[in-house]
Amino acid sequence: MKRFLAGFVAAALIVAGAPLRAQQKPNFSGNWKINQVKSNFGGVPAPDTFTRKIVHAEPSISIDEEQATPIGPQKTSRKMTTDGKESTFNASGADVKATAKWDGNSLLVVSSVPDIGISYNDRMTLSADGKTLTSEVRVDTPQGAVDVKVVFEKQ
Repeated sequence: MKRFLAGFVAAALIVAGAPLRAQQKPNFSGNWKINQVKSNFGGVPAPDTFTRKIVHAEPSISIDEEQATPIGPQKTSRKMTTDGKESTFNASGADVKATAKWDGNSLLVVSSVPDIGISYNDRMTLSADGKTLTSEVRVDTPQGAVDVKVVFEKQ
């Protein structure tokens, strides 16, 4: 009987601890550089360079991006929280509204530029070893939608 109870208690502790492990979210902090070969821009011209600096201390996340594109350099800075609260930032002179929230171990960042009718859904995931950040982005515009996959490597 004691052996059964000891086994039952051990199993109960494992089950009770499982939700704690499941609640741990990945930390996206780091300096990230695009892997051009693994990325797919879905027919849209790829940037020549693309870096992303992320500072992530749950629930705060800030993302600074720099791209060299065929239409010139682009820089954006976003500061958000991962609890779904809306924030606003400026990108190329336009006000962008954004929310970030967890969907399992993925961080879903939804951004919109109401003035021009564009929205972005960016699902960010981190590889198990923490060295690869993948952004699967759906861009909806009045002219149609484009799916983009950007794969970053930690620097």
